[in-house]
Amino acid sequence: MIDSWSPWQIYTDWQPDLNSFKETLDGGQAFCWNSIDEYSYQGVVLNFPLRLRWLENKQVEWSCIPGQNEGAEKLLSTYLGTNKDYRAYYDTLPWRSDSHLKRCIEAYPDLRILGQPDGETLLGFLCSATKQIVQIKEMIQLVRSRFGRPLEDQMNQLPTWADLTTIEESALRACKFGFRAANIHKAAIKIAEEDIDLSALSSQPYEEAKDALCQFPGVGEKVADCTLLFGYHKLEAFPVDTWILKVMNRHYGLDDWSPKQVAHFGRIHFGSYAGLAQQFLFAWERSFGSK
Repeated sequence: MIDSWSPWQIYTDWQPDLNSFKETLDGGQAFCWNSIDEYSYQGVVLNFPLRLRWLENKQVEWSCIPGQNEGAEKLLSTYLGTNKDYRAYYDTLPWRSDSHLKRCIEAYPDLRILGQPDGETLLGFLCSATKQIVQIKEMIQLVRSRFGRPLEDQMNQLPTWADLTTIEESALRACKFGFRAANIHKAAIKIAEEDIDLSALSSQPYEEAKDALCQFPGVGEKVADCTLLFGYHKLEAFPVDTWILKVMNRHYGLDDWSPKQVAHFGRIHFGSYAGLAQQFLFAWERSFGSK
């Protein structure tokens, strides 16, 4: 166990408001972040233990394990998307003609899509069926703490898919995975036996990558789209869950449309960055939809 983390450093490339900061880290894209207090989070990203803290002047500070500063700082650029032109992404969305999308963007003006590891994202969303964010985070933390390789400060890596082939389904169930344990165990075996390179999906067109993911046990339209959006940065993906069904019913008149139909509408209406629009809609609905 280490005595301290490295001193806090200002991360100048992202200056979000508090809503955007919290929603980006803890709004259901990723399940590796746990709050330290109202303004700070701690997590493990690509095996780097990290802390992020929001300051009232809209600055973000970061801290890591001593000796890992160079690697952690380089990682943050990709992870927080500061190596991409998000202002151009926002400007491409149809907020000029879509008043509801406009107010969603205004509520979260600095929201980002995190650059997560693809394998971790697939595992997280295989855990998501009928579960809330806090429950998924608990499941991921349990499997990390029980079966992950140790890091510094009593933190662990997340087991890889190769690691998961060695974990019995019953042990996964003991991590509160429930019926999801069987799908995860089968998926791990499939990846190993068929020598599947998950990272190769990043170079495939959206539809092909989605078809490939849907061959895995437990992966349907929503899990595939979430994995592609949050793990492969395929921003045309438009995941549809109960929150998005409410949004599209209430604000877009899509009564009784199936999730697949709503997803198709979302990709057409919102365009190449439909997944970013989805995150604005999702965040606003969870916070303000009942008001």
